[in-house]
Amino acid sequence: MKLERIIAASSNQGKIAEIKKIFKDAEIISMHDAGFEGDIEETGTTFKENAAIKAKTVGEKLKLPTIADDSGLCVDFLCGAPGIYSARFSGEGDAANRALLLERLRGAADRRAHFECAVCLYIPDGKTVFGVGRTDGHILEEERGKNGFGYDCLFYSDELKKSFGEATMREKNGVSHRARALKDLMLNLNKL
Repeated sequence: MKLERIIAASSNQGKIAEIKKIFKDAEIISMHDAGFEGDIEETGTTFKENAAIKAKTVGEKLKLPTIADDSGLCVDFLCGAPGIYSARFSGEGDAANRALLLERLRGAADRRAHFECAVCLYIPDGKTVFGVGRTDGHILEEERGKNGFGYDCLFYSDELKKSFGEATMREKNGVSHRARALKDLMLNLNKL
């Protein structure tokens, strides 16, 4: 199935940039640029449920194919937290989220973590297609690098041997949870 125009159910420019890199042949339009206003309440208990809620809410309103993701950082020592609450872990934005994470991990020997992502594409005929992705690493004791967003400067990628904050967009997209989920989504979409 070929889609020429897809609405991104996000206002996060970092996420939209990643979606554009993967879906090179489609026009990707942010939900705000497409005319969707308002917030979407993420009431799901999993990344997949939240991605579906966002994609369906925007897609039904705009009557256009809509892609949404939900992703987060899962830290073993914190029993998977912050998980689906990653973006609002501290309630005060990215810098405060990173500070709270470092505080909670102070003195922890086990700093293993992974980023997990679920992507949902809602098609106005009622179909939904999903993709999932994961990338493993650990949490550094201090921030490294200025690239990316969210927890990127604290997440050391096992595959890249550097933090996502030190990685170029191209390097990160090669191993990131979102890139893998988007590629998985494209494989599942091609099966339709």
